[in-house]
Amino acid sequence: MSTTSTLAGPWRGLSPAVWILVAARAVNRIGAFTLPFLGVVLTVEFGATLGQTGLILAVFGAATIPSRLLGGYLADRLGRRRTIVLGLTGCAAAQTWIALSSTLWSAVFATVLLGLAFEIYEPPSQATIADVTEPADRPAAYGLLGAAMAAAGVLAGLLAAAVSNWDLRWLFAADAVTCLACAVLVAVALPLDVRRERADVARVAVWRDRRLLLLLLSGTVFATLYMQVIIGLPLTLLEHGLPESGTGFILAVSAVTLILAQRLLRVKQLDDFRSIAIGYGLLAAGLVVTAFGHSLAVFLLATVLWSLGDLFLLTRYLTQASSLAPEHGRGRYLAVFGLSWGVATTVAPLTVTQLLGSFGAEGLWLTSAAVAAALALLQPWFRKRLAPAGP
Repeated sequence: MSTTSTLAGPWRGLSPAVWILVAARAVNRIGAFTLPFLGVVLTVEFGATLGQTGLILAVFGAATIPSRLLGGYLADRLGRRRTIVLGLTGCAAAQTWIALSSTLWSAVFATVLLGLAFEIYEPPSQATIADVTEPADRPAAYGLLGAAMAAAGVLAGLLAAAVSNWDLRWLFAADAVTCLACAVLVAVALPLDVRRERADVARVAVWRDRRLLLLLLSGTVFATLYMQVIIGLPLTLLEHGLPESGTGFILAVSAVTLILAQRLLRVKQLDDFRSIAIGYGLLAAGLVVTAFGHSLAVFLLATVLWSLGDLFLLTRYLTQASSLAPEHGRGRYLAVFGLSWGVATTVAPLTVTQLLGSFGAEGLWLTSAAVAAALALLQPWFRKRLAPAGP
């Protein structure tokens, strides 16, 4: 069997639309290597103080929340393809504005616009995958998207390191070009949109679905654990006197693990709840190893464990959210569920710093492991509460 066939095995049979969407999102993710430089650009190029930069970035983060909700509404009202193109074009316009700005206030307005456009394409992207795949194939399809995004993220980090000595404002112009290229690919290659009447869209009472709100709560806890790893691991390596480059190795190992382990998503005996329980168990094991790690080799072992857990959790939570939704409300269901990441991005820096300051690295990771283990044990309870409503 050829290497290509082996690698394609977990994703064989997926719709061409999934591959097109994944390719576009991966290219866009690679182009997003400029985002970590946003604070530097505001400070160095436009003279913002440290306090002003923090406030501007906080406003950017807050703007991504209505951005995701808007993306969900437009995905159901205008169609998936139009909404993705709109979001990517909006990002391109904002990034070009940042590159061409000559004053701080101009850059601030562009940054806010970027936040308002930044998450628009997420709900329609996720909804498109659900639209064109059978329920049994959705974990593999979402797994392909996650693996591609992880690999692209590592490459984005390498690009960021390579070009960090350039004129940073023009890097945003380069990112705008990748956004427009992806928008063209999506506009040409994705299936035609199905436009729905406003009344049909309005009939779906997303915020009244208690199952979705329960899933949102559970997903927010997972997203917070995930963000704690992203934020807390570099600080833990620093505390143990390990080189900063260790974080890059960890991200690379995580991406490789997500790619190589994709076949696990095709195991037919595992439904969503069993998979989530396994995912939380692996995540808890990885966090325990992290708590007692003192060398890079041990942290890399922990990375394999918690990355395997993330593989199950990232994909299965999306399949659950898409399964709860009626077809004409799928965009908004996924948008509401996706708010878990906005909350987590706000909460995780606080929990990481507080736990590290009060209990050290061991306290941070053992507490996180306990939460993950509790969620693994609670999956039978979630199964009952998230069961389809009776006739």
